[in-house]
Amino acid sequence: MPTKILVATLVLTLLVIGVSSCGGGNQPSSNSQTGNSAPAPAAPASAASPLTGFEKDLDYVRKGQYTFVWVFSRKDGKPIDKDDAGYLRTNAPQVVDWVTTDDGKKVIAGTNFDLALGNLELLKKRFVVEDYTAR
Repeated sequence: MPTKILVATLVLTLLVIGVSSCGGGNQPSSNSQTGNSAPAPAAPASAASPLTGFEKDLDYVRKGQYTFVWVFSRKDGKPIDKDDAGYLRTNAPQVVDWVTTDDGKKVIAGTNFDLALGNLELLKKRFVVEDYTAR
């Protein structure tokens, strides 16, 4: 009986070795691949997520190399209307670039003039004002 076990073990070992040397048994040979099972390329690990509308617009203003970047929005959270836009332009004439973003709820301003030395306090009475200069 021990001889039969030894022979069976030897045969099984040879089968395992034979299958391993032929490509692993489970893996199709290069001749049988259809091309449809090609692995999808992996996404690069360092790929940055796409910028949102606000981030993209903010990046656009920053690329203008302005000294100051301000973001204005209405205190009630509603979109900036024509009266609001006119008020901003009248009371911040030093702003060079105005970019409306976030479905019209925010306006990004790019300027080389510090609005704190101008009408910033007046603007703060009507709008939420955020300084994005150093962010």
